[in-house]
Amino acid sequence: MDSTLETILDEMKQEIDNWIAYISNKDAEKIIKRTKLQVGIHGHALLEYAKGRVDVTDDELNLTLPGGKAIPGELLSEEQVREQFVPELASYMQHKLNALPSALIDYQFTFDGKFRTREGGVNIRILEFVDETKKQQLLERISIYIADKLEAGKYPTKPLETFFLSRHLLDEGLFPDTDPGVIISIFENIQQVNKGNKHLAEHRNNVTGALRNWVESHWLPCYFDNIGTQWQKEYKKRSDARLENTEQGAIELALYAAILILKYEPSYSRSVGLAILNCAIELGSAQAKRLTKEGSGTFSKEDVSFRDELAECTANDVFAEVTIAIKQETEESYARALRFLTHLLSLGFPKSYQIKLKSSVKQWLPMKGLAKSSTHRFFANALEYPNLHPLLEEYARVAMEPFEWYADTEGEKNCMPGSYAVFGLGLTNRVYFPLVEQYMGMVDEEHQSVQNHFTVALAERHGIHLETIPTLVKCMLHSTDSMKLKIQTDMEDEAHLRLLLDQAHGLQYYEVEHIVYLIWGGTDKLKKIAAKAEGDRGKWLSELAQATRRG
Repeated sequence: MDSTLETILDEMKQEIDNWIAYISNKDAEKIIKRTKLQVGIHGHALLEYAKGRVDVTDDELNLTLPGGKAIPGELLSEEQVREQFVPELASYMQHKLNALPSALIDYQFTFDGKFRTREGGVNIRILEFVDETKKQQLLERISIYIADKLEAGKYPTKPLETFFLSRHLLDEGLFPDTDPGVIISIFENIQQVNKGNKHLAEHRNNVTGALRNWVESHWLPCYFDNIGTQWQKEYKKRSDARLENTEQGAIELALYAAILILKYEPSYSRSVGLAILNCAIELGSAQAKRLTKEGSGTFSKEDVSFRDELAECTANDVFAEVTIAIKQETEESYARALRFLTHLLSLGFPKSYQIKLKSSVKQWLPMKGLAKSSTHRFFANALEYPNLHPLLEEYARVAMEPFEWYADTEGEKNCMPGSYAVFGLGLTNRVYFPLVEQYMGMVDEEHQSVQNHFTVALAERHGIHLETIPTLVKCMLHSTDSMKLKIQTDMEDEAHLRLLLDQAHGLQYYEVEHIVYLIWGGTDKLKKIAAKAEGDRGKWLSELAQATRRG
């Protein structure tokens, strides 16, 4: 090897040393102790060389991608890379790995190279290393985790555990022959044991992310070329692409990934789910065709479709959509649609769904901050018929589910299923205050704020009275600090203040502090008002301020 090549090789080794120093500057043992499903931190490294510049990173290289066209003027030839550099770099990296603490490197480690040469780009595997002892240890831990925490589990699991488990199950190095049905069953079990838990969405995101990565990195490249970009993928079927059996094998996982993306991911990810379905259809999958037209097949045809002279309803659980066509704008038309929805949700239809409404009527609830969606419009239309209010209450009690949201709402307009029915009923009649309180007890105020607007509208519609204060307190407890509630003067009425103080006695100090902030703007402001007040009013205001103190 001449001096020029020796110099380049030395630079590459120096960059490997720099990378090793970088990854060593962390407490690996502490990191992997978070979960037994992680036995190491780093699983791959990538060396890139172009025009004399060398860089080593944690990035992963897709070896199926072409290297690129010839590059005149480059110092290296493809032959030199393959025959002289790769063996030297593999030996050097292996030597470095052997000296590292065990916790730094995963059970499997790949070292790839991306070189620009005179003949063109060269993408090549430099080193592949498997620690068989770690691998067996990890397989045993996975088996025990699935048996104890999922199959026999009765309690929510940790999102970090789902993050690693979902990726392990899709790792062919660990599970080369796993039945896709078994993997899907485990993923469903994860969602089941975490149902109603505030981390459910995070678990789903971890599972969906692992599946999407597997589809894009492993499944699709077997049959399609990406003719788009890294960020905006567009797939073209290769002429030799064939599926021996369109209903079995890996395609089941691909379709499951598409379903999860379409059901639970934000609307901007919808195109990814549809692309996966369309690719499966292009490969001849009859199952993919059925999914787009009929849904997953989980429900009977009678449960997902209804049609008569007044209304027509169809539901697709894959898209988490219900299409409702109101043929005649009558009370009974909406009654039939409501019964259809309530029954459907009671059977297990995704509660994070949306309604596609075909109706000539456009009603909206009398409050700000709600998405003007078809789902909102359907319930606002139905609320115009007083005789339907009991049906709307029945629907709401079935639909309400913590940590689920209507699929056509995002960000500040996120709202839990049942929201429109509860809001409309609560604004209409105090008889539905118990329903409102039940709803508020299920709201996740970290991811939803539309209850702020409802609380303001409720106070304006029904006023501040002895009958409304308990419900307003419940609403305030589950509203955010950003709510603008102008009820201070009314709440300083002696009878109202006394009732509020009674309510505060059953609350935690921080809950009282939150209510005081929403009404008076904070404890300090309340104390100043109390100091100027006379008689019982001053006493009760002071007691309320005292209730905001810890202990």
